Amino acid sequence: MILQARIPYDLSQMKPLPGIAPLDPADWLKVDDAYAEQMAERERLLATRREAVLAIELEAMPAARELLDVVLAHLPASYARVGEQVTRPDGVVVTLDRSDPMGTLGVLVQEDLCLLQKRGDEHVLTGAVLCFPSGWRLADKVSRPLSIIHVPIPEYDDNIGRRVQRLFDGVQVGRPLMRVNRLYHDNPALFQPGPRLSNSDRANPATAPYLRSERQCLTRLPETQAVVFSIHTYVIERGPDTP
Repeated sequence: MILQARIPYDLSQMKPLPGIAPLDPADWLKVDDAYAEQMAERERLLATRREAVLAIELEAMPAARELLDVVLAHLPASYARVGEQVTRPDGVVVTLDRSDPMGTLGVLVQEDLCLLQKRGDEHVLTGAVLCFPSGWRLADKVSRPLSIIHVPIPEYDDNIGRRVQRLFDGVQVGRPLMRVNRLYHDNPALFQPGPRLSNSDRANPATAPYLRSERQCLTRLPETQAVVFSIHTYVIERGPDTP
């Protein structure tokens, strides 16, 4: 069981979808108290369930390589880099593999990372390393547009869908955005691919012993113009004051 001691933001008043706010680029990537345990779980999943947690279209490889460079440029101060080797905050040394950018990212940072690129009128999920899904399977969503990715979320109606697509269109280089969510779980496992059959296929908020929250950020890559959707997952045990 991998848990954080706390969630470092207020979840008592949730904003309606899409609930987006500006983000300081220096505050994009996080290292928290569950870092070492989460990274060990990411390594395990990539070694034993790679086909379930990593997908990349051939056409998305330039964006994936650019994403690796951008992440390297934004690593928190607790990382150290010498040439093509990065020492993580937990002391593990990662050798950068430019031929496998998403796999390298998966063992480098706590965030799951999804690449979305504009095709026609919508952004499409063209690649991802998704070790900690909550109720969705990467294989079901890769190469699909935003409108399909969010099925079966009833709040994600046509109006919200248009707003989210405009949001993805409007993300500017150097001006990332952030939102958070709140999910109730009976099971604290980080890898929960599901899939959910409906939005009601969830734990009871009144009795669920665990609270899961995803810190979701959007940033645009300057060269390929791909949009990066990053997910930092927190799971805590609920107490009497947990919202």
